[in-house]
Amino acid sequence: MKRIVLKLSGEAISGGKGFGFDEATVVGVAKQVKQIVEKGVEVGIVIGGGNFWRGRTSSTIDRPKADQIGMLATVMNCIYVSEIFRSQGMMTNVLTPFECGSFTKLFSKDRANKYFEKGMVVFFAGGTGHPYFSTDTGTTLRAVEIEADGIYLAKAIDGVYDSDPKTNPDAKKYDTVSIEEVIEKKLAVVDMTASVMCMENHMPMYVFSLNEENSIVNAVEGKFNGTIVTVS
Repeated sequence: MKRIVLKLSGEAISGGKGFGFDEATVVGVAKQVKQIVEKGVEVGIVIGGGNFWRGRTSSTIDRPKADQIGMLATVMNCIYVSEIFRSQGMMTNVLTPFECGSFTKLFSKDRANKYFEKGMVVFFAGGTGHPYFSTDTGTTLRAVEIEADGIYLAKAIDGVYDSDPKTNPDAKKYDTVSIEEVIEKKLAVVDMTASVMCMENHMPMYVFSLNEENSIVNAVEGKFNGTIVTVS
């Protein structure tokens, strides 16, 4: 793998608290990413906003406005995690699809490539910049745009199952599954828009648990117990 996009959930960086940040968890992620970067892999990162905001939680708030709040939550997350990465000796930059004053830089493929060439970890904050699109879709969009070799999904669960293992003790875990099967069976690896985009653009996904020791490094090096979502 030469270039990857790593997707972290907002809940993951809250360290199980469900809200805000957990510095020890983020430092652990940073140390793993540093190992990958030092081996020459270019890393882009997308972080969800669920540790601050989960969609339209009130009917009094217009859906586009609720989604805008979520976009800003991802910007906060990326700025925070970016600073933790810097404390661990990495160079970083945060790109957004809309202007945030001096907080971030405006996204373009050329700018992202320039930062990758300098050995920086690039954070893609703010989703797509438009309502009605999730951070799953934002992750896939950025991965396709920057021509990444794959998307790495660090989740609370250790792979893709045929049903919810929390409610079905007999749920079957896939070692590999095609993107067509993911779409046909609605396996909810990512949302449907992102799934179709991965299929159309031949973008593989690697799903694994963030909670397993050294899981990010192992996933990128192919030594992991998760699920590979294949594309034809």
